[in-house]
Amino acid sequence: MSDLLSRYAAPVPRYTSYPTAPHFHASVGSGEYAQWLSQETGPEPLSLYLHIPFCDRLCWYCGCHTKQTLRYEPVAAYVDALLDEIALTAAQLPGRKSVGAIHFGGGSPTILSTSDLFRLRQALDRHFDIVSTAEISVEIDPGYVDEGKLAAWRDFGMTRASVGVQDFDPAVQAAINRPQSFEQTKKVVELLREYGVGGINLDVVYGLPHQTTDSLRRTLDLALAMRPDRFAIFGYAHVPWMKKHQTLIDERALAGVEARYAMLQQIGAQLTQAGYLPVGIDHFARPGDSLAKALEERAVRRNFQGYTADRAASLIGFGASAIGRIGGGYAQNIQATGAYIRCVREGRLPIAKGFALTDVDRAVGDAIEALMCSYGFSLETLTQRYGRSAEGVRIDAARIHQQDRDGFIRFDGDRFEILPEGQPFVRTFASRFDRYFGEGAARHSVAV
Repeated sequence: MSDLLSRYAAPVPRYTSYPTAPHFHASVGSGEYAQWLSQETGPEPLSLYLHIPFCDRLCWYCGCHTKQTLRYEPVAAYVDALLDEIALTAAQLPGRKSVGAIHFGGGSPTILSTSDLFRLRQALDRHFDIVSTAEISVEIDPGYVDEGKLAAWRDFGMTRASVGVQDFDPAVQAAINRPQSFEQTKKVVELLREYGVGGINLDVVYGLPHQTTDSLRRTLDLALAMRPDRFAIFGYAHVPWMKKHQTLIDERALAGVEARYAMLQQIGAQLTQAGYLPVGIDHFARPGDSLAKALEERAVRRNFQGYTADRAASLIGFGASAIGRIGGGYAQNIQATGAYIRCVREGRLPIAKGFALTDVDRAVGDAIEALMCSYGFSLETLTQRYGRSAEGVRIDAARIHQQDRDGFIRFDGDRFEILPEGQPFVRTFASRFDRYFGEGAARHSVAV
């Protein structure tokens, strides 16, 4: 096993987009993005992502674009800018668009006051038609939310909540600066159900300092007792060169690659035994959940929020650092909140960088997304979509199959498939199709 891990667990991207964000560049700016928005003429509903880059506490393991604040004034000023950005963006669209999904991420979206949350809903309704069946999902930190805030999110229309667990072991919690009891978490889950929120997701992280397979098993037992609809299982990405607060974590207490792999295997066994269906590399869904249904229909998608049943072709990102994808490509907002606010106040779309997609990029991106979601793809399907632009994927598929000395790949000239033994290393196989991987100075977390 150590030999396999040495060959397949090297750092690679997580592939929530293709090309990945480190390859976005400043030659895509507000002008290009405005043009892409103006070309959104189709009838399909949009998806919206709203980024809230503030937290009541700063967890040391966190890799998000966020910061701790003890005062609400910076949050209020940020919400003002969000409202302006929503108006600026909607003005570039060729008409009033419908919205089928809204996701609030962060940071901690539940830091928002009830009045600011009401203002956001008013702004979205003013500029978009939010369909009655829209999924509205919110990331929640159980340590800093009360009954009143949850009621406000219910009134906003929340249909799904992603509740951060990470780990229930006190030693692990102390090592990542995230004290949070099981009782505290359970109370939030019970309130969400009482308020009619139909989808409960629990987020768990493996590879944290002082974590063991035994402690992780106990955490999952407690989490399973809350009967969530989904689990999102994330491998801790130790990237202190990007996130300086991660230097507060004792690297000597982190699990090595073999221990991380053992944790991942144990998680899969424990959750599937409990009746959850594995979705891609890190999600598990209860049968009957929309993600489980999408799995049956081979319609699971992967984007910056992870695995989703959302089939929208276009995602608009609002807020500092938010990334969207529309017809022309990817666009990412300015990351620094102060600069983001100034740009919006000046009446400009706050785009910092992006990537204009070619059909070759789209063909490779579709292949990688299919690998990440269902471990295989059809070259015939890619060729029907992209013609000769899919030829590079065909060449790479043949090469990767020919170089496969471990029997992890099946390829018949059309269907390229990663067999079960190789599926834990799907990120590594995806990177072998990536035409930009290795370019530039981007650094990544390990592949397991």
